[in-house]
Amino acid sequence: MFIRRENFSQYIKYYPVVSLLIALNTLIYVMSIFPIIGDNLFILGTGANFLIADGEYWRLVTPIFLHAGFPHLLFNMFSLYLFGPELEKIAGKMRFFTIFFIAGLLGNVATYLLQPLNYNSVGASGAIFGIFGAFAALVYYTRNTLPQLKQTIMPIIIISLIMTFLQSNVNATAHIAGLLTGFVIGLIDFHPRRILNWRIKKKR
Repeated sequence: MFIRRENFSQYIKYYPVVSLLIALNTLIYVMSIFPIIGDNLFILGTGANFLIADGEYWRLVTPIFLHAGFPHLLFNMFSLYLFGPELEKIAGKMRFFTIFFIAGLLGNVATYLLQPLNYNSVGASGAIFGIFGAFAALVYYTRNTLPQLKQTIMPIIIISLIMTFLQSNVNATAHIAGLLTGFVIGLIDFHPRRILNWRIKKKR
């Protein structure tokens, strides 16, 4: 399910939203490594709670597309590359983007509400955890009919949550809020008919 066998052009054709998000995040990262441009991107886009409190509400969105170094970008984009396509296929393009964006947004909202005013954050991790949460909702609906999905995705979610609390400089608030957001949206979106259509397509 999560092994990608498409070539580059097929991947872009089949999963346009995932491809666009990876390209956008990568482009912004490349821009951020240039001294003046990069400094301005972080000055204007970092999720700085004290500036959000001062009315700069765009900072609830912009951190989703900023990353603090190449390893940070690589981990998030590899997760998106690996797990995004199947969810885009199941949910459809707009629903997939909705899960990604709202999970990232509410992860930043939770960070603003629950962390101190001097807290700063960047990264798409909350949105990535939203994808995991949507898969958890799918596991809930298919727990009796598709046990292999549970056996595949749940260990990944559990390990990701454990690593959230073992690593330093990780926005655990955004991770948990994103996970819960994706789960709730998934419960709403993944009605039995959509799941049935997805299973039929996988058998072809």
